[in-house]
Amino acid sequence: MPGIRPEADTRSAPQPPRLALTRLASFSVGYLRRNPARLLLVFLGVLLPLWGFGELAAGVRADATFAFDQPVLEFAHSLARGGLDRVFVVLSALGYLYGVIPADIALVAGLAWRRRLREASFALLALGGAAGLNILAKRTFARERPQLWESIAPEITYSFPSAHAMGSMALACVLVLLAWPSRWRWWVAVPAALFVFGVGLSRVYLGVHYPSDILAGWAAALVWTIAVHGLVFRRVKPWTTRKD
Repeated sequence: MPGIRPEADTRSAPQPPRLALTRLASFSVGYLRRNPARLLLVFLGVLLPLWGFGELAAGVRADATFAFDQPVLEFAHSLARGGLDRVFVVLSALGYLYGVIPADIALVAGLAWRRRLREASFALLALGGAAGLNILAKRTFARERPQLWESIAPEITYSFPSAHAMGSMALACVLVLLAWPSRWRWWVAVPAALFVFGVGLSRVYLGVHYPSDILAGWAAALVWTIAVHGLVFRRVKPWTTRKD
């Protein structure tokens, strides 16, 4: 109407820089307070392992030597005993072909049979993808295995990253992430962590992997598994605690 000025539409008006920064800081602090566990998971499970794998991969690509590799191998070999030989040969076998792979298949099949299709899809993508990534990485970096002594369980494939370390870590991560909302989380997490460490140690003890191969396998499996978990469960709340 004549003589009446319409109200100014301030909804899309730019905010003063100080006000915008204040609101951003307030939102960020609030998010940190509401989601500390999720952010810690992103840092410890994705960013830190991704950085570690990148550093190790860059060194291998440049044919660099890591200062800790040979001393750790020599120390492990100095512990060699007949009894330990048998223990680590069995543990190494369980860490891939005769333990991890059958467990992977049984886990996916069991979840599918129980019609927990989202969980089964997560396990299939995480475990199968980790195996595929390991094959691709081995062919890409083509690192030869250690030759410090004649191993009692020799391998002929490439060394970096360790398939045993990557496979066992991927399985452990899948189990822990699936169990985390329940009361069984620590009953799964602690044995899984001990198993992963034991498998990695067995590969160094047997002289078929550098310690850097093991670290790279762990890091790659962590990043891949947690990333797949975030994609599969992006529209649900997988961290809600259940009583079962």
